[in-house]
Amino acid sequence: MITRIWHGWTLPENADTYEKLLRSEILPGIAQKGIPGYRGAHLLRRELTDEVEFITVMWFDSLDSVRNFMGEDYAVAYVPESARKVLDRFDERSQHYDMRLTPEQTG
Repeated sequence: MITRIWHGWTLPENADTYEKLLRSEILPGIAQKGIPGYRGAHLLRRELTDEVEFITVMWFDSLDSVRNFMGEDYAVAYVPESARKVLDRFDERSQHYDMRLTPEQTG
């Protein structure tokens, strides 16, 4: 299993708009693509002093599954134009990790 992690930051006044966009359009749109090996995503949000941080954690069966999503340069961030309009800054590239242990395995 591959975990794809990405960070984006927005101004506090844009945070709710961005979260709504993620929940209603971006993440459902990815799921609707029917990407073989895509297992879903988690969305994390953290309020900071002058900005709000978002982290998406996506799950794929393999790096080939990630390539089915993004192509050969699979680390490029997936940031639609609608998201770019409300984000202040974001990771240009996502990080990918092999999942080595799950909550079910720890007990």
